[in-house]
Amino acid sequence: MTAKRILAVAAAVPLMAGLAGAASAAPAPAPALTPTPAEILQAGAQAGLKDGYPAVIGMVRNGDDTQYIHAGNADRVKGTPADPKMKFRIGSNTKAFTATVLLQLEAEHKLSLDDTVDHWLPGAVNANGNDGTKITLRQLLTHTSGIPDYAANTQFGLTYAGNLNPSLQWAPQTLVNLGTSSKPVGAPGAKYSYSNTNYVLAGMVIKAVTGNDPAVEIQHRIIEPLGLRDTTFPASDPAMPANSLNGYFIALGIYRDVTASQVQAFGSAGAIVSTLDDLATFERALMTGKLLQPAQEQELKTTVPMDATSGNGYGLGIGHAQTRAVRCGPTPAPCSAT
Repeated sequence: MTAKRILAVAAAVPLMAGLAGAASAAPAPAPALTPTPAEILQAGAQAGLKDGYPAVIGMVRNGDDTQYIHAGNADRVKGTPADPKMKFRIGSNTKAFTATVLLQLEAEHKLSLDDTVDHWLPGAVNANGNDGTKITLRQLLTHTSGIPDYAANTQFGLTYAGNLNPSLQWAPQTLVNLGTSSKPVGAPGAKYSYSNTNYVLAGMVIKAVTGNDPAVEIQHRIIEPLGLRDTTFPASDPAMPANSLNGYFIALGIYRDVTASQVQAFGSAGAIVSTLDDLATFERALMTGKLLQPAQEQELKTTVPMDATSGNGYGLGIGHAQTRAVRCGPTPAPCSAT
């Protein structure tokens, strides 16, 4: 989505043990207690509220032990408390679903990640120096294609952020054209640069290979086999189901409810609705070989550097961060931040 951040509601807050005084001698200082992951997450949730997020939910799962955290309100007007069981737009977590389908198709010998974009989508990327004949599917998935992010396009930003017509339909090629209306941010494979255009194109490749929309393939290959009962890939309906977290845009301190939004504006880059529990089930399956063959799992986890200094990397639809404490950021998005 437009918020290109890793959501890490984890601000380490040491909890100090109280000191028991004695008249005869000063006792040695008690050691600091190590906060639990849930305590770290809860502290981060509170930090998220200070950053402007109306609500933060999270979970920590260790084996069969699951702990939930929450802060803020799901609905700012009604004052409905946020509940970790609520549904929400998962934003760019959708990208991991899209990448998984392409990896499965590769394992089925229906495509190669080293195929060019133009091989599957002739002429789709051919403007202002953006050249689909030189960009591979792997470079799409690792954000190293050099194709600009359509979400940074002024025309898109005004239309989407304005949200005057939540039912507005966006054709994938229209989004791609908005992205390629600018010159490349770099040569193919040269550097990491986050771009939703990459994953819209990945969804278009899924349709070119299978004949089905990416939503259908994700439903068939991931949602149904894993029993993700609270996960949907809405095709066009802008409304959210009952018992959901509301979404807001914020400008000049004013929150505007955009819960009903243009779902096709991000499609295979960010349209899925889910819950924490379903996401945890998906991610555990993804990382433990239940969805991918060993060769594809290795590809999934092979990262490119996101920058020159942090040690953070990006694989195929997933990121690897070297830090445990990342602020949510000052610009809330109407969905989860990734």
